[in-house]
Amino acid sequence: MKKFVLIVEFDVKPDCLEKFNRAIEINAKASVADEPGCRQFDVLHNLDNPNHVVLYEVYDSLAAFQEDHMKRKHTQTFLAQAKELITKQTAYKLERTVAPPVKQ
Repeated sequence: MKKFVLIVEFDVKPDCLEKFNRAIEINAKASVADEPGCRQFDVLHNLDNPNHVVLYEVYDSLAAFQEDHMKRKHTQTFLAQAKELITKQTAYKLERTVAPPVKQ
């Protein structure tokens, strides 16, 4: 049951939101498709402030995040692009201990 969860909050420059959205979509899709240890990668926009973007990522383990995800080309490309598009980034490293099944 225990999984590594990463929540990342970005404050995106208003004039850069479209470019940021394209870049994070590529990264999110590649993470789930290409990384065996990446279980979920959601991109969320704050309804009151669309320039505040939150990532909710679930990995099998901290190692799957650190030793695979962070070394992938798509991740490195996104991180390099994001530097110019944001004003602030905050990350939370968490352990998921309870997660009832997702309803279909």
